[in-house]
Amino acid sequence: SECRWDGQLLLNCSFTRISAIPEDTSQTAVTADLSYNNIKTFVCSDGRNEEWMLKHLNLSNNLISELNLTTCTNLPNLETLNLSGNAIHTLTLEMPTPAHGSKKYSIVDRLLPALKVLSVERNNLNTVPRGLGLLQSLQTVHMSSNAIQQIDPKDFQNCSQLKDIHLRNNRITKIHPDAFRDLNKLQVVVDLRENALTVPLPQILVSLNFFQLEVYLSKNTW
Repeated sequence: SECRWDGQLLLNCSFTRISAIPEDTSQTAVTADLSYNNIKTFVCSDGRNEEWMLKHLNLSNNLISELNLTTCTNLPNLETLNLSGNAIHTLTLEMPTPAHGSKKYSIVDRLLPALKVLSVERNNLNTVPRGLGLLQSLQTVHMSSNAIQQIDPKDFQNCSQLKDIHLRNNRITKIHPDAFRDLNKLQVVVDLRENALTVPLPQILVSLNFFQLEVYLSKNTW
């Protein structure tokens, strides 16, 4: 492929017009930049379950519309995942609920255990992806410039390490009072600028009760 290597650590495939991940990609790469291409689908595991050394993966500005991260059990070291600027309307993080008495599905306990930063800005999401709590190390989530309409109480459930939430420029009209209640490490920023909020949010802010928290609410419709 036209990709460029920097030793065995950096794979740079940006602006190479590729439509799929190169088959000769080394599993020793620590950083992979696949941005600004024509990639429509991305599958983490090829079925061999061989672990990759990858820590930083940039898939921004491609043509991805659906993505299932439950297959990403072969990326135990991944710390940052950039999916911004795609056309993602469905981002799957959780397994389907099994039928009663069935063991067909189980809790995904190996789902990107080191992931700290997830960026899905400038996509087509209309809800917060379910299952963010399965990303046990997640600290920052960027979801600005989507079509998210409301924040439900379970959207950030079990996100115990979450510090930053960026929701600027969505269509949010409603935020449940308990939406951020159990985020004990949320201490940097909640960005809700440029949404469609029409009522003040004192009950939400009181429930947070964090002195270091920065909340941005400008350019709403109240």
